[in-house]
Amino acid sequence: MLIFLAPIALVAALWLWHPLINTGWRYYLWAVLATTILGALPAGLIWAARQTDIGYAVVAYLQVPSGWLFASIAGAWLLAIVRDVLALLGWGMGSPQIAHALWQPKYTLIGLSVMLLVCGHASVQGMRVPQVHEQELRLASLPPELDGLRVAVIADLHASPVNNMFYVHEVVQRTNAAKPDLIVLPGDLVDGDAATQAANIAALADLQAPHGVWAAPGNHEYYSGYDEWAAVFAKLGLPYLANRAHTIEIRGKRVTISGVGDPAYHRSLIPVGGVPPDIVSVAQQAQEQGTQFHILLGHQPKMARQYAAAGSVHLQIAGHTHGGHIRGFDQLVVARANNGFVRGRYDIDGMTLFVSSGAGLWSGFTLRLGVPSSIDVLTLRSEKKTRTSED
Repeated sequence: MLIFLAPIALVAALWLWHPLINTGWRYYLWAVLATTILGALPAGLIWAARQTDIGYAVVAYLQVPSGWLFASIAGAWLLAIVRDVLALLGWGMGSPQIAHALWQPKYTLIGLSVMLLVCGHASVQGMRVPQVHEQELRLASLPPELDGLRVAVIADLHASPVNNMFYVHEVVQRTNAAKPDLIVLPGDLVDGDAATQAANIAALADLQAPHGVWAAPGNHEYYSGYDEWAAVFAKLGLPYLANRAHTIEIRGKRVTISGVGDPAYHRSLIPVGGVPPDIVSVAQQAQEQGTQFHILLGHQPKMARQYAAAGSVHLQIAGHTHGGHIRGFDQLVVARANNGFVRGRYDIDGMTLFVSSGAGLWSGFTLRLGVPSSIDVLTLRSEKKTRTSED
């Protein structure tokens, strides 16, 4: 990543600071150098975490300000594009004074200062402990007997030295207070190595629900040492569903909770361990177990159409997108990178997909604007029962 991000950061810095050339090449080159280093720092910290002996706690704490600076520089560069387009339009319309005015260094400095303030506010918002967000989910496939079933979703905790044990404890307390019937954790619960970071998720063992607490892996479990974290989850008493289906009886109906491996398995730079997603095996297990309603924990929503094609899944619960982080950025960038799925409900070929905005954030990019983190409590409603009541 550093190989690709450093040249991009350099080009952005050269563009951003070109108004300084008239002030003097010395100032211009120093500004470009500083901006390039800060812009590439997030990738450098990821490289340091994977390739050096620097402790993850140090890396995690540095990731928060580096992510803030990176976002601020990116935002300032976008403002610089607007600045230069307006300047060139003015020049082309015979008003070169507009270009000269816009290309004064002070406007670049003002733009960067504004973005530093906005992104700083967004970083603070992103690190707040989430509130419980209650909502109803109407499903044609839900048996009437299961109408009113409450499912709590804790996605993308990213427990780390930043989202630490105290943060996770508060999330657990708020979730238990909502009194869900079932709790699911669809991946990206951890960051960092299990040997030093396991204490941050110890409070998850205190989650309580009549029909159990169920977890599945996300891409960050793979990045952080899949096998080691799977052992930690086992010690906490959390069933870890990776290409496994488990059927329980709820109100006289057979409800299957399953999970799949994550597509991150196919990336070459991750630690050894884990399994690739195998929806065919999961669907077969659910059918053999006589499922009457099937909930799949599939971390990345971009896989939803493949999971729907398996034919046995009624509800997929996903995370991964963090809701898109920022209004505008969510649809323009995050949704497009995830096959159009960013947060909330989607209906796909007979399967319903719910994408959580997440209960935490990766330390490398903690920004949220207009997309708050949340502990989602879904009250499932049967359309069959609704029609019967109306009759």
